[in-house]
Amino acid sequence: MLRNIFMFVAISFSACYVQADTLYENLGGQAGIANIVDGFLEEISYDREIYPFFAKSNIKRVRSKLEEQFCHLSSGPCVYTGDDMKSVHTGMNIDEAHFNRVVELLQTAMTKADIDFPTQNKLLQKLAPMRADMLHR
Repeated sequence: MLRNIFMFVAISFSACYVQADTLYENLGGQAGIANIVDGFLEEISYDREIYPFFAKSNIKRVRSKLEEQFCHLSSGPCVYTGDDMKSVHTGMNIDEAHFNRVVELLQTAMTKADIDFPTQNKLLQKLAPMRADMLHR
């Protein structure tokens, strides 16, 4: 009987610590996403291979739309108002190596922002379906 009471208390106590965080919260909310995007754009600015794709872009708009997109995909309170990925990337001729390098730069930015690897993988999993819309256009 005492053992059953102890087990009940232990299970009840541990249930209080179950995390129900969303990906948005695990990314640090709006401030965390802004930090990730800023770091990502900084990584891009130093990359000789990838920077040319962004050289003539309106970086304020890119920053804003990436923040919206990451917020929306992570179940945050945002609505993505940017263009679809096919339209944005048409004429850029992005190949597998370019795409993979951009993913690496995003991972570096997230690591520098102290985002743990499981959370990084969850965001990348949300972004992955867009790959086909970006390549060879």
